[in-house]
Amino acid sequence: MRILLATDAWSPQINGVVMTLRNTIRGAEAAGHTVEVIGPDRFRSIPCPTYPEIRLALLPNLEFRRLAKRFTPHAVHIATEGPVGSAARAFCLREGLGFTTAYHTRFPEYVHARIRLPVRVTYEWLRRFHSPAKAVMVATPAIHADLENWGFHNLVTWTRGVDTDLFRPGPRLDNGWQRPVFMFVGRVAVEKNIEAFLQLELPGTKIVVGDGPQRPALQRRFPQVVFTGAKIGEELAAHFRSADVFVFPSRTDTFGLVLLEAMASGTPAAAFPVAGPVDVVRHGRSGILGDDLRAAALAALELDRETVRRHALGFSWERATAQFLSHLHPNHAHAGFA
Repeated sequence: MRILLATDAWSPQINGVVMTLRNTIRGAEAAGHTVEVIGPDRFRSIPCPTYPEIRLALLPNLEFRRLAKRFTPHAVHIATEGPVGSAARAFCLREGLGFTTAYHTRFPEYVHARIRLPVRVTYEWLRRFHSPAKAVMVATPAIHADLENWGFHNLVTWTRGVDTDLFRPGPRLDNGWQRPVFMFVGRVAVEKNIEAFLQLELPGTKIVVGDGPQRPALQRRFPQVVFTGAKIGEELAAHFRSADVFVFPSRTDTFGLVLLEAMASGTPAAAFPVAGPVDVVRHGRSGILGDDLRAAALAALELDRETVRRHALGFSWERATAQFLSHLHPNHAHAGFA
């Protein structure tokens, strides 16, 4: 099957959406499918206001149409709701092609955190965006329930996996950090609620691994915190297993791949009991969930790291990719796309 994947989140961005798409593409291609990615790198683009690391495609509709027709897809999946995703949606509706979408990001909450736009307004727009889709893929039952409450339909589950060969127990970094080490890994941006972690009174050392628009301000406010910048590959894996507790303060993530990466490394998680963590963390076994994040972080120190690792082994990219492929809507009979 020839799969066209339209996304506004793509390299060189480093985030959960990009990692999910890359692992899914790898699995789909291993299963014999051909995947064509149309991302913002295929168009003229501008930096996203308040988040310059993200590029927004400029007027992509005509060029998207040309690229899509040249590829002649059997199935179209729209990963994001930005300019590229909107161009893909318009193309499919014009051509009479069925398509699927995904809800990766709690966009209404992110927008509200930046410009205070009521979440109701953004959810109404998103519901209209996704309404023509044959299936709207969501990562967890909690997000499924949330979107149902906002009037979304055709919701299906597309879970996530973790690379348990890369993210594994092993020796700690020899960096002199005073233990216990409490660590956050992810995009350093306002929607991640990192301040809720940095303001906690905790023993040892706090580490923030990642980059983003909020990093300079947080470094000035919390000079005692170690900010390492973004890490990838083996270096990232070494940071995960060097933590005693992975602290995840976000209240807006739809899943939280970093939770799985930490747990696969044997590092227990501490998080709020909200959508994302409640479906990923096994309370009392792989992490601690609680409204008191300090108490959760301290309690997580007592968890057995081998038990934490075993929980993460239940998540695989093979299973996640199989779900994704099963939800696609083939357009084999469409003229010109057979």
